[in-house]
Amino acid sequence: MLLKLRNISKKVEFFDFKNTFTWEKRKLSDISEKVTQKNTNNSFSEVFTNSAERGIISQLDFFDKDIANQKNISGYFIVKNDDFVYNPRISNLAPVGPIKRNKLGRNGVMSPLYYIFRTHSISPSFLEYYFEGTQWHYFMYLNGDTGARADRFAIKDSVFSTMPIFITSSSEQIQIGSFFKSLDELITVNQRDSFFTHFPDFYIKVVK
Repeated sequence: MLLKLRNISKKVEFFDFKNTFTWEKRKLSDISEKVTQKNTNNSFSEVFTNSAERGIISQLDFFDKDIANQKNISGYFIVKNDDFVYNPRISNLAPVGPIKRNKLGRNGVMSPLYYIFRTHSISPSFLEYYFEGTQWHYFMYLNGDTGARADRFAIKDSVFSTMPIFITSSSEQIQIGSFFKSLDELITVNQRDSFFTHFPDFYIKVVK
């Protein structure tokens, strides 16, 4: 496998892991489990939301007020630190909906409208940047349901969990995650934009 990272702006010309990394294809269900634990006893009161631009964020910070009824969040799912969340709401930034990682360093709850999954046997940083790319969009377009609402992408949970994920060894995942984190940090020294926001033409592609 070959991982190509290319920026059409030419500011980052090319990064090639061909001679170093060996890639294997896994299903999302091979490296994660869907979170189904509900906030039954109202153990957590902070409600999170998933923003395509800002990632996982407190609903209060995003909307400047609580949208969810605190009396009705016992049916919400518990989201732990480093859990991933798929938001089916589509936008210009996220044409099939964003998948974001909880990096708030605390637990909270989210609506059952979100697909929440907890990973294992994979670097969270590597997977986070994998989902910042667009290769997984192709799977979504092929497997999404027709007749969906105009503002939401529809796909069955059972199908979503079969999404192919290309992975390499644990140490190499860490290297890749660190590579992108370093780029992000360079950009965010003087501004808050992420690397992929700053370079919208930058893409990740795994080819044979």
